[in-house]
Amino acid sequence: MLISIRFVYGINVIFLQSQLMKKTALFNVHHSLGAKMAPFGGFEMPIQYSSVTKEHLAVRNSVGVFDVSHMGEFLVEGENAFTLLQYVCSNDISKLKPGKAQYNCFPNGEGGIVDDLIVYQLHDTRYLLVVNASNIEKDWAWLQKQNGSFNASLTNQSDTTALLAIQGPKALEALQPLTDIDLATLPFYAHQTGTFAGHPEVLIATTGYTGSGGVEIYFKAQHAEDIWNKIFAIGEAFQIVPVGLAARDTLRLEMGYCLYGHEINNMTSPIAAGLGWITKPATNCIDAERYIREQQEGTSQKLVGIRLEDRGIPRADYVVVDEQDHPIGKLTSGTQSPILKKGIGLAYIDRKFTAVGTTIFVKIRDKNCAAKIVSLPFIKP
Repeated sequence: MLISIRFVYGINVIFLQSQLMKKTALFNVHHSLGAKMAPFGGFEMPIQYSSVTKEHLAVRNSVGVFDVSHMGEFLVEGENAFTLLQYVCSNDISKLKPGKAQYNCFPNGEGGIVDDLIVYQLHDTRYLLVVNASNIEKDWAWLQKQNGSFNASLTNQSDTTALLAIQGPKALEALQPLTDIDLATLPFYAHQTGTFAGHPEVLIATTGYTGSGGVEIYFKAQHAEDIWNKIFAIGEAFQIVPVGLAARDTLRLEMGYCLYGHEINNMTSPIAAGLGWITKPATNCIDAERYIREQQEGTSQKLVGIRLEDRGIPRADYVVVDEQDHPIGKLTSGTQSPILKKGIGLAYIDRKFTAVGTTIFVKIRDKNCAAKIVSLPFIKP
């Protein structure tokens, strides 16, 4: 197997020459649209179709569609489902109710993060967990291991589930003719299951990874091409476009959203990552005592947003220094913001330099480029 790593529009993409690479149900559709494809998270995925900027701006101003069927989906069911999830998740599952969703992470028992995920409560004792593609096998093994004393019913339905994210300020208006569900009345991070594009049992959720509104829809993988085609037919009047993973990355960066493998991993604290709002140790979750201590004492570094004052594009692993050229942190992600037309990034910085407005410097090709610590998100769509 030949392995190489290439930096593509801010994404570290691992290229594998292997017949084992997975494909989503829309693989042929992406090829027919001329998408640039590359392996990502174990799947061959569309990186871009036209230009990253065009796709990015389409989502900010109108509507774009992402095939994110590489994500993993687990069902957790039974009378002990709640108790299991309250233990393995950092957030307070008791705040959920049927029809609501919650952002979460799996603590790993050593202060780090197994993965971040979304939990949807489907019924009183039935939950859907959506995890990152690259972590499906790891997450599944972790969940099974923790389930030993709870004995909840677990089902991995990742291979049979397709997922499309239709994002942008015009998304709900464009999609409304395809469903009887009143999309405009769905609150943020809510969901309903109903008929969509003529197919029953489609879960429609007001979740997403762009900050521009819209929905994510879950359905049986065999219906993917038909649903994709109907979305694009109805969306033509809204200049709907397909969007690849490169623009997905620039969109999430403008919002300051964490990406597993960059801002968070098995070594990073959710408190340091700015995820204290989903970390509720009072539930007695895994790592609860450690979280209480970190919330009280703070962490040595914090994840912050930086915006370049000088010209340049910050990238992952670029070193951040103070005025005396002393290293004080490192970039986890960076890009050129299509909205701000400036270099932006996320970085872990020594705590005493993290106040908004602080001037720091990013080393780009041995040049110290001035930057400011700024509030997140970088933009407010």
